[in-house]
Amino acid sequence: MPVSRRSVLLAALAAGVPACTAAEVPAPEELVLATGPDGAVFQEVGGALAEALADRLPATRVVARPTGASVENVRLLEEGQVHLGLSSLDPVDGALLSADDPNGISAVGRLYDSFMQVVVPASAPVRRLADLAGRPVSFGPVESGSQFTATRLLDLLDVPVDARNMAHDEAARRLAGGELDALFALTGIPTPAVSGILGTFPLRLLDLPEEAELLADTYRGPYVPATIPATTYAGLGPCRTFAVPNLLLARTSLSADLVEVVTRTVFTESARIAADHPEASRINVRTGIATGQVPLHRGAERWFRANKR
Repeated sequence: MPVSRRSVLLAALAAGVPACTAAEVPAPEELVLATGPDGAVFQEVGGALAEALADRLPATRVVARPTGASVENVRLLEEGQVHLGLSSLDPVDGALLSADDPNGISAVGRLYDSFMQVVVPASAPVRRLADLAGRPVSFGPVESGSQFTATRLLDLLDVPVDARNMAHDEAARRLAGGELDALFALTGIPTPAVSGILGTFPLRLLDLPEEAELLADTYRGPYVPATIPATTYAGLGPCRTFAVPNLLLARTSLSADLVEVVTRTVFTESARIAADHPEASRINVRTGIATGQVPLHRGAERWFRANKR
């Protein structure tokens, strides 16, 4: 019977590998982490992670770089413009994924899941995605995971819309102002942009149970049917949709010692990173190695081997 990478790693954890300390790591002058746009969880979690890394690497200038999110972050990693980047799992397929090729991308670990949220005014006649045909909707920023997944989903359903690109907070304001009929947001929950207007403008989330099953059947791996809990947004109730895992990615060319420190920071300071965002509280060692088709960076693998939980 084939042995999974997870089984191999967990079996090897007991062996233990001496962990390096931050003081022993050759400190780069700058470490750039690609995050996300205004109103998205990536920017908040990425900013908190950058602060934690700055404490662990006092001789290094750690920069949290705002971006359009997943697709842009993968591109920036490929181009060598950033060292680390947050991304949902589905846009990485076209990248050079390698734990050996210095030009490749590998994973520090799996963090938490993003949920697809299709937000409409509470009074809108829109009840399903087909009702959005021809209407103005926001797909999130250019090169975002929201844009990538929303485009993939609506193409699969053959629902043409008037797609606009903007950050989630701007999209929420335009939705409330009557300029948009819906916004698509693939991000952690609760999403700041949605929470920010909910108290002043009645909203509704579209249920997507059939769409979730269709995506999961068509694209094996990244999509999992899921439910947004009723406690997420006051008064909205539960919503059936789908979730996509989020990873912290790294340039494979980064030293194993440095990435080991990054991995340790992520998984031992998860409470600090998640302090202002409950979804990030799901960061943990057991699910951290579940990075799908993206291989773990050598430094991350070394840390996981030495830290069985």
